[in-house]
Amino acid sequence: MNFIFISPHYPAHFKEFTVRLKERGVNVLGIGDVPYSDDPSFMDGLSDYIFVQSLEEYESVYRAVASYIARYGRIDFIESQNEYWLSLDARIRTDFNIKSGPSSEELLRMNHKSRMKEAFLSAGVPCARFILPHSLEEAADFALKVGYPVIIKPDKGVGASDTHKISNVSELGIFWKNRADIQYIEEEFIPGHIETFDGITNSHSDVLVALSQLQPVAPLEVVDSDSDVLSFCVDPPSDLRSAGERILKEFVVKNRFFHFEFFRLDKDKEGLGEKGSIVALEVNMRAPGGYIPDEMNYALDADVYTIWADSVIHDRSYMNCRFNHFVTHVGRKNSIDHAHSNEEIRAALGEHIVMERDIPAIHAREIGDHVFLLRCDSRGERDRMISYMLERR
Repeated sequence: MNFIFISPHYPAHFKEFTVRLKERGVNVLGIGDVPYSDDPSFMDGLSDYIFVQSLEEYESVYRAVASYIARYGRIDFIESQNEYWLSLDARIRTDFNIKSGPSSEELLRMNHKSRMKEAFLSAGVPCARFILPHSLEEAADFALKVGYPVIIKPDKGVGASDTHKISNVSELGIFWKNRADIQYIEEEFIPGHIETFDGITNSHSDVLVALSQLQPVAPLEVVDSDSDVLSFCVDPPSDLRSAGERILKEFVVKNRFFHFEFFRLDKDKEGLGEKGSIVALEVNMRAPGGYIPDEMNYALDADVYTIWADSVIHDRSYMNCRFNHFVTHVGRKNSIDHAHSNEEIRAALGEHIVMERDIPAIHAREIGDHVFLLRCDSRGERDRMISYMLERR
């Protein structure tokens, strides 16, 4: 099997994908914009590597793929697992007739929020009302129809970047005047918290493994308020799993990692459901970001990179994928005067801390300046530890 991995050097932990493939006899071929001499460690999972000056220069990437085909024969898979390069992956598949992942046309449903909503409704999962405004007047009329606040963000975008919560017509006018020259989507505001559905499928879009991240405070509010960050890794509730599996079938997600986001309503919302109902937010056809793969491993006592590799090669998982532990992301902000220092936390909770990291400033507002991953065997134990870690003076 020949597998091309785009940008195998970034982020650094993506080496785990290539290493698991290579360990299983796959010919893993890398294409990236960093000379391997700069960081030879990412070569551990590669059989060969082609350096290009920029992955943005399509012709250079095209020639690299053609070179691999000339030397090794037919390419079976091409992936990056990186949201930014999914369009590049799809374009290469389309141009070289590689059928193991979405084509450029198929990807349009997966990376445009407006197209996602069509699929949600087809799968029988409710989602927020929206428009693609082309004028300030259209945007204002929609806001009057659904009521302020509204959410405005790029129709095609990565994460919460350039997302705005608009509370009145004055704020809407300011946004419209300063917006980027791209297509935005405007949605009604959903009063709920985020729960994810993260996992891996086989070639029939059946789930091989799945867990959920429960985020009690929405990422946009975390950034706006500069608050501490909490995310709980849990076994997916039955209604969330059902909605996620229907959406997987609708998108025909084959041998892929997926990261789906939903709202769970914190109060009744006319047209969408009662408090506690599930509302679809967006889909991401790649591995979940941050430390979620690590959280999944600690919660399952398994290895999701191996499960993914076995899906690609054997179309199945050989691992026991049972939820065993409560794992929590605790991101503390330096701007908050906490009652207990990091050193005191290590001393008090040491055996329960499975990972600890300082976070670069560019990501700190979203996930915390200093992150701990905790592993516990009960909710009560987990909640007591979190209360200790986030206590303020």
